[in-house]
Amino acid sequence: MNQRKPDISKGVDWLVVWLYILLVSIGVLSIFATTYTEGESVIQTFLSLKTDYSRQLLYVGIGAVLAVFILLTDSKFFTATANLWYAFGILLLLLVFPFHTEVKGTRSIMRFGGFQLQPAELCKVFVNLALAKYLSRVDTDFSKTRSQLIATAIAVTPAFITILQQETGLALVYFSFFLVMFREGLPAAVLIIGFSLAALVVATLLVDPNILAIILTAAAAIAIYIMRRQIKRQRQLLVIIMGIWFVAVGVQRFAVPYIFDNIMQPYQVKRIYDTIGKDYVPKDASEAMEIAQAPDAKKKDDGGDYNVRQSKIAIGSGGFAGKGLLKGTQTRYDFVPEQRTDFIFCTIGEGFGFLGSLVLLSIYFLLLMRIITIAERQRSVFSRCYAYGVASIFFFHIAINICMTIGLAPVIGIPLPFISYGGTSLLTFTILLFILVRLDADRQMVLR
Repeated sequence: MNQRKPDISKGVDWLVVWLYILLVSIGVLSIFATTYTEGESVIQTFLSLKTDYSRQLLYVGIGAVLAVFILLTDSKFFTATANLWYAFGILLLLLVFPFHTEVKGTRSIMRFGGFQLQPAELCKVFVNLALAKYLSRVDTDFSKTRSQLIATAIAVTPAFITILQQETGLALVYFSFFLVMFREGLPAAVLIIGFSLAALVVATLLVDPNILAIILTAAAAIAIYIMRRQIKRQRQLLVIIMGIWFVAVGVQRFAVPYIFDNIMQPYQVKRIYDTIGKDYVPKDASEAMEIAQAPDAKKKDDGGDYNVRQSKIAIGSGGFAGKGLLKGTQTRYDFVPEQRTDFIFCTIGEGFGFLGSLVLLSIYFLLLMRIITIAERQRSVFSRCYAYGVASIFFFHIAINICMTIGLAPVIGIPLPFISYGGTSLLTFTILLFILVRLDADRQMVLR
């Protein structure tokens, strides 16, 4: 009996593959535009593996091999091993503590010879698999609080470990998995509470603490007055309103100051203040020194704000059509720090202007819409949850990174998918995407 050979192209969504190829090509080109030194042989520098763009091209090649390997893998392998990969990811995160190398203020990187590995990046794949596995279990009733808490623990446990490694930006990415849970039945009230807490934190920074406490108390009093008739019939409503008031005032008076004073680094606090347009005054000389020595501080009085100001200048100078490839002054002459990683969008904005930026955003939008379309056509809960996890991670990275470069979000140091320089980042996004392509290719045959 002849054994059927695996057909790598059967069922593959080629639109996603071509979008992937287009994005990684733009990424290599952007890194080249940022770091190329005029007068050097382009071919020789690409083959030397000594430049950032040549190394990124090597990572693209490794990613292509991984993509082919994933497409040749039986999709049942990912469901069967999801929990094992999650355990492996947690182990990698824990190994960072004794074996980390401090790089630009973060302790989340392990170095092997000339290569670096950031488990917090790679672990996003494992969390997505494990969460999809749990939500697709027959005995998981996601309407129950217990199931919601277990799913939350799967998503946020790596986040808390990552925070301990001074990598707050990547830790926040794990909270994007709440969008997956919302799709699978998490009450909208949970998301509303989350956004309300975020708004409360911003209000705590913008408004005087005593005035904000008075506003919160007045809001609770008005709510009690408006709902006085319902409260007479249902006394628990009064308890709920007073509980919300108590929590809100507690967060405003105690939780936010404690987090900003004891958990976050001074330069991180300054970045947040810079984003909301307020000056941050260091409490003592040691804090001022820490801010001056921040990983991205170019000048002692600049801190993280220097990045954003130079980023805005670079993007704005691109105008409508851009200055052209290798003709940007802000990015070519190193005015923008971290321009090949966190601020790579500046290179596109300056070199190709509003049109180039619009094209890139359109490609991302098309990719996200395609992923959501793929998610909704799945016949298995596992594949649908995994697909929404991919969409959530990509959306969070794209939105925060671009908002970061134009001053609408704090500088938290997360890469732009497929564009920013970095092997771990590129390979992580590649694995995430092509596992989805593999699951989608088997959507007609595999039911989980």
